[in-house]
Amino acid sequence: MRTAQTEIKTVRGKEAQVNKVVRYYDETRFDYNVAWFSDENSALHVGFYDEHAHNHRDAVGNTNRFLADAAGIAPGDRVLDAGCGRGGSAFWLAQNRQATVVGITPVASQVDEAREKATALGLENKVSFFQKDYLHSGFETAAFDVIWACESVCHTDQKQAFFHEAFRMLKPGGRLVIADCMRFRRDLPAQDEAFLLEGVNGWEVPDLDTGGEHFEKATAAGFSEVVILDCTKYVRVSFRNIYRHCRRWLWLGKILRLTGIRSGVQHANQVGSMKIYQALERGLWFYGVLTAVKE
Repeated sequence: MRTAQTEIKTVRGKEAQVNKVVRYYDETRFDYNVAWFSDENSALHVGFYDEHAHNHRDAVGNTNRFLADAAGIAPGDRVLDAGCGRGGSAFWLAQNRQATVVGITPVASQVDEAREKATALGLENKVSFFQKDYLHSGFETAAFDVIWACESVCHTDQKQAFFHEAFRMLKPGGRLVIADCMRFRRDLPAQDEAFLLEGVNGWEVPDLDTGGEHFEKATAAGFSEVVILDCTKYVRVSFRNIYRHCRRWLWLGKILRLTGIRSGVQHANQVGSMKIYQALERGLWFYGVLTAVKE
């Protein structure tokens, strides 16, 4: 039986995780600026490398293309980007699919940057950004045609709550698309489990669900036509590039950490980025794209 005290602990747990995510993105802002962003690219997600893309800029845009195709996003669709970062996917969807996009993130600095870029791109009438938690967004029921969650659901330890909230916000016939790291097995050997968690915890990801767990939570929330594609072959280059960059500058990261110039969050991000790729090479997780429909 759930008591009032249990409810309070659950709410506090959600708030604490959100605060950790905010701190992570605020403290790693410099790292992303140096290693990932450019004037043309404000996407936080990894890139899809295939016949359409052979460099970083094209690959991160190609991820958007793949997910938009998977979700069947069409002109005029109203899309909620749940965990929008600095707005990279929202801008792409507005420019390339003529969708109207609402982006939400708990990170205030990301909202400010996304709004500033929307103005610079002349997209104020197509995209909007708000500081919100996707578990408690406050949007009306049946408000969106598509819920888009690119590498954002991993940040919550309340994934079932996310699926329920996504289902509530979708119109009948609406679609959900999620792209995220997913573990192959729950019962990993202890050494592999510790290695995987050290990697993902560095990105302020508390744990990875299996593909089966994602499927079960989606169907429990009411979704049908749930499909999960293993897209690891497309993102391996991106994760390898992250690994190589972090390994190249690890010596400097260690010195800056010892001298107090870099924080524990920043150092964990660098080390975790390396271990996530190593865990991928060990076959501990895959990159999954989930699509589902609200009938």
